[in-house]
Amino acid sequence: MYEQSLYKIIEPIKLNTIKRLNKRKAWKYGYNKEHDVVVISKDGTIGDVYSIQNLKIALPKTPKNVRKFEHDKWQVTPYPKELNRIKTIFDWREYPQDFKSKYIDYIEDEFRKRENGFWFYNKGTATYITGTHYMYLQWSKIDVGNPDFREANRLFYIFWEACKADKRCYGMCYLKNRRSGFSFMASGEVVNSATISSDARFGILSKSGPDAKKMFTDKVVPISVNYPFFFKPIQDGMDRPKTELAYRVPASKLTRRNITSTSERPEELTGLDTTIDWKNTGDNSYDGEKLKLLVHDESGKWERPNNILNNWRVTKTTLRLGSKIIGKCMMGSTSNALDKGGNEFKKLYYDSDVTKRNRNGQTSSGLYSLFIPMEWNYEGFMDQYGQPVFNTPEEEILDHYGDYIDIGVIDHWQNEADGLRNDQDALNEFYRQFPRTEEHAFRDETKNSIFNLVKIYEQIDVNEGGVNYTKGNFQWANGIKDTTVMFLPNQQGRFNIAWVPPRHLQNKQKVKNGLKYPGNEHVGAFGCDSYDISGTVDGKGSKGALHGLTKFSMEDAPASEFFLEYIARPQTAEMFFEDVLMALVFYGMPLLAENNKPRLLYYLKRRGYRGYSMNRPDKVWNKLSVAEREVGGMPNSSEDIKQAHAAAIEMYINDHIGMKADGSVGSMVFNNTLNDWAGFDITRRTKFDATISSGLAIMACNRHLYSPRANVEKQKLNLSIAKYKNKGMQSKLIKQ
Repeated sequence: MYEQSLYKIIEPIKLNTIKRLNKRKAWKYGYNKEHDVVVISKDGTIGDVYSIQNLKIALPKTPKNVRKFEHDKWQVTPYPKELNRIKTIFDWREYPQDFKSKYIDYIEDEFRKRENGFWFYNKGTATYITGTHYMYLQWSKIDVGNPDFREANRLFYIFWEACKADKRCYGMCYLKNRRSGFSFMASGEVVNSATISSDARFGILSKSGPDAKKMFTDKVVPISVNYPFFFKPIQDGMDRPKTELAYRVPASKLTRRNITSTSERPEELTGLDTTIDWKNTGDNSYDGEKLKLLVHDESGKWERPNNILNNWRVTKTTLRLGSKIIGKCMMGSTSNALDKGGNEFKKLYYDSDVTKRNRNGQTSSGLYSLFIPMEWNYEGFMDQYGQPVFNTPEEEILDHYGDYIDIGVIDHWQNEADGLRNDQDALNEFYRQFPRTEEHAFRDETKNSIFNLVKIYEQIDVNEGGVNYTKGNFQWANGIKDTTVMFLPNQQGRFNIAWVPPRHLQNKQKVKNGLKYPGNEHVGAFGCDSYDISGTVDGKGSKGALHGLTKFSMEDAPASEFFLEYIARPQTAEMFFEDVLMALVFYGMPLLAENNKPRLLYYLKRRGYRGYSMNRPDKVWNKLSVAEREVGGMPNSSEDIKQAHAAAIEMYINDHIGMKADGSVGSMVFNNTLNDWAGFDITRRTKFDATISSGLAIMACNRHLYSPRANVEKQKLNLSIAKYKNKGMQSKLIKQ
């Protein structure tokens, strides 16, 4: 049975605190630093606190009067026919006062819902939707008429409201599935915000200029046209413009008559002076502008020479004045293949992780990332209450359109995926269009990798069935260094461990001539991609990586399996070095590391563990440099070594990853490393810490393959038969 993990209700604030401040209606809209929650309530109260992708969002308290529709589900409230005849505010002014009095409460109530949101019963549960979501459901016209209520969209709008409320946030980076409705929801947000904003500008970008124009003309403009008159500001220009929607007073032509006229106008017309427009796709689109809202549609599909990262660096400045954020960005897309814009969007998405903030409380991009798995928003698999039908039901379920659902979305999706197993590129495209995980969304085309992507993705798919490793850290017994090492499970740990050796193999060590050597060299080995500097100028820097791999042995250990993955950057380089050392001691295995960053190797020697550092396997001892003899390790400068390193990984993937010839499946459980292999670019090796580290582990376990061979000069043997001249008394040799 599928268990949803998109959101959960949490209790980060004491109940007494909530009650006390609710009584005074003292909760303020925006980020609450004391309790680390974003309050989206505008009535001074809070109720449930949602955690959506690690962002804590406080909703308003459930009111006493919750709207209950006839069928216990959302439905559009009919627009009064008398009001439907009124097209502009000027028409409204012509009606008598008693007519206006009849509908003034209705109009004010609509404005209240727009501002504060709306509560209604959905399948017996009091359900909150934001004001923007209400405007989308009640007053927006899309390609199918009125949008249907979906739980996925409700959570999307709650997250978006939190992005707007949080003064630290520039907006959202939304990773979605195809046909999720993002373009219409973003268009609805543009119109809703623009029609209540003065002296503001709203912009639209897409993967191409024609796409941005189409979104403007086919989505934004129709939504604006279909708003009721009381939400419509005065508009300049055509009703259905092609380039700019302007909410301002139309300019009047000056004539002699109106200049000299002395008659007083009954009132002065005022407009919002707000515009909505679109721009052609480019790195510098909207450069130098000041925007209230920027919509980035299909941002994962910007292809060269356009670059979404470069554009975001430019457009980010249009949303702020100094340190103050004055505008927001609503960005959403499925992802293209990595070399077709997907890689840039992937980086932007992961740079928007709310759990990784700088000292100003902002993410690296300034945005907040949101991923909604396809099973939440797949057309044809929402029941009449807008809830996803995850699992195949025992009895048919009625959907929004009156059709019956007899299969769960998970089973349906899996059946489609199974049908594409023989066409890996088609399967990867299906995953990108309808992802169930972030990894699905960023699947690459198989032709773009030097490794066998088919096998790598087969292995990733197997691993998605469940986590088969334990997180934790190593620690010296009783805190005394150079004794024995223990492994302590910890959900926040830096190590991922898939196998722990039996007790008699733990901390196994040999001593030769007073020097320490690993006792389990015959069982396996480690590879490491180290770093030397604790801090960097940008505060980022590459991560340290360590991988452990077993060999075939007669010990109680798996054969040719990665058992340890470490990809982290602790606060200091020394902490990383100590982590590596403790892993080596605990498993009793040697290490092959690159010696272009030698601090780790010198650290091991200084601590008395030079015997744990392997020498480069491709040279005999007397051919090693002075430094290599001193600390061991292998350089990364040689092209031959780079090729040998890549070939080692390629060999391992072909033999041990994905589906094997005998029908079994590989046992590599570390998806971080598998994804690093999938994206590996041999011309930019330094960016792939896990690949470097794991490849060195493979080379260490197969060091015999790289042993130097003695060059024996081969001489041609003269196998010709001697011939003699036998005339006279003596035989003479005939020279050949």
